Amino acid sequence: MLIYNVTINIDDSVHEDWLIWMRDKHIPDMLATQKFLEAKMCRVMVEEEMGGTTYSIQYKTPDRETLERYYQEDAERMRSEGNRLFPNKFVAFRTELEIINEQTL
Repeated sequence: MLIYNVTINIDDSVHEDWLIWMRDKHIPDMLATQKFLEAKMCRVMVEEEMGGTTYSIQYKTPDRETLERYYQEDAERMRSEGNRLFPNKFVAFRTELEIINEQTL
């Protein structure tokens, strides 16, 4: 199991619109690719020197092959909408995490 993590710092001037778009459009569209099992959106609890608000969006995917298919089939389309709607208003970086152990109460 892997997590595809997208960390985004969004400018205050578009924060509310971006947050609505993420919750109501982008994350559901990501899940609709059927390459992710679930998504979790978290606010990063840090004051950024550059301003804005930082979020981590974590998409759980079953394996490397499924994530590679996302990159090949969907990633460009999914990224382009955010770039079109919020040009020059965010900085994003992506990381891949391998889940080693999960425990719940």
